[in-house]
Amino acid sequence: MSTVTEKKTAESVGTGRRKTSVARVRMRAGSGRFVVNGRPFDEYFAIGKDRTTALEPLAATGKLESVDLTITCSGGGTTGQGGACKLGVARALLAFDPSVEEVLRKASMMTRDSRMKERKKYGFRGARRGTQFSKR
Repeated sequence: MSTVTEKKTAESVGTGRRKTSVARVRMRAGSGRFVVNGRPFDEYFAIGKDRTTALEPLAATGKLESVDLTITCSGGGTTGQGGACKLGVARALLAFDPSVEEVLRKASMMTRDSRMKERKKYGFRGARRGTQFSKR
């Protein structure tokens, strides 16, 4: 029996979270191909603001054209997923190239945005909004 040896490519992984969204990012050296949930990056993030947010760490370090990304997103909406991708890409980039840590930290891309939705309280219509006052 002959054994087949597979060529393994160096791949770094990063997980990002924002609001209720989770993004798992796989990064490898390549030519700038980005895929999110099996779809092209531009097709998945239709809003330009979410696209720029997700790729901010790559733009700050100048590695937009030198890596390929495969991202799996779940939960939340497009804004939360864009923010989760930003943190995931930054963490994967740090594992891929440790020399960019100072640039990412100065741009505050290594800290998770801890803001979450406040829970609804009983007797209220939302987290803080009460019912409308009626005189009669």
